[in-house]
Amino acid sequence: MGEAALVPNDDGGVKPEGNGWFVLNAKDARWTVSPELGWYCAWEGDGDARFEQLGMNLNVMEPGQPMTMYHGENAQEDFVVIYGECIAIVEGQERPLRQWDLLHCPPGVQHAIVGAGEGPSLVLAVGARGPEMDDHELVYPADPVARAHGAAAEETTSDPREAYKGFSFEKKAYEEGRLR
Repeated sequence: MGEAALVPNDDGGVKPEGNGWFVLNAKDARWTVSPELGWYCAWEGDGDARFEQLGMNLNVMEPGQPMTMYHGENAQEDFVVIYGECIAIVEGQERPLRQWDLLHCPPGVQHAIVGAGEGPSLVLAVGARGPEMDDHELVYPADPVARAHGAAAEETTSDPREAYKGFSFEKKAYEEGRLR
């Protein structure tokens, strides 16, 4: 298999194009930014440059910013806190997370992560993908513990657009200083 091309994106970052191996520094990649949810880097491209077996991303959050809306799905997800502190909300319970902690979520476990502590946090997220995920089962429960952190849908839904309504997103290049 050959190397995938890295092509400029309109937002100032680069993304892979085509199927193949590549090396891409997160600081050069395209990022999705939300004032409510922080910074998100997925590394992958579109179409056949989308990762087939594993979803993998970096998330930079300030204290109080949720990484995602509280949800459960039929796929394994794992999270490693690389830098900073967070709060995991798992099955309606809060658990503190600190640097190097791993949160393992088997299929069906409801969860969200929220930035905490005195400064930004950096979390690596990895989740299963594949043909069996084509009928992806996803639910965003209106959990009161997650809602207290701004990390839950107002009403339980399986529609991501409904769960994330009211949030804004834009594509940007990485900004130095995101992690102090």
